[in-house]
This record gives sequence, C-alpha cells and structure tokens, in this order.
Amino acid sequence: MIISQRIKELRLEKSLSQKQLALKVGCSTSMVCRWETADCEPTATAILKLSEALDCTTDYLLGKTDVF
Repeated sequence: MIISQRIKELRLEKSLSQKQLALKVGCSTSMVCRWETADCEPTATAILKLSEALDCTTDYLLGKTDVF
C-alpha cells in the first residue's frame, strides 16, 4: 500500500524515529510500525495528524498526487 511507504519515506527524510513520529501524532510507536508495514491503515484523523507532522498533504500520503 502506498500510504505505508510514504509514511516511512517521509519519516526517514525528516530523521524521525518511529517513537518521535508517534509522539507528534499522538499514538503508540507500535501503531506507527503497523502503518509502515501495512498491517493496518491510519484513520482519517491520524492521516491529518501525519500530514502535519510530516509536512505534506493528505493527498500525497494517500497516493492521489506525487506533489507534497
């Protein structure tokens, strides 16, 4: 799934650990891991928080555009 790849890609570009991203989004480290491995997908609220934390658009995270 494209969202899992983009979360991990942006997190690494910003030199954030999974724990740091989890703190920014307000979730557990294990949840970030599950998103990145595509075990589950983030909720709409989490996608909004991820876009803010990773400084990108929700459309980019969802794979609707390649421009963030």
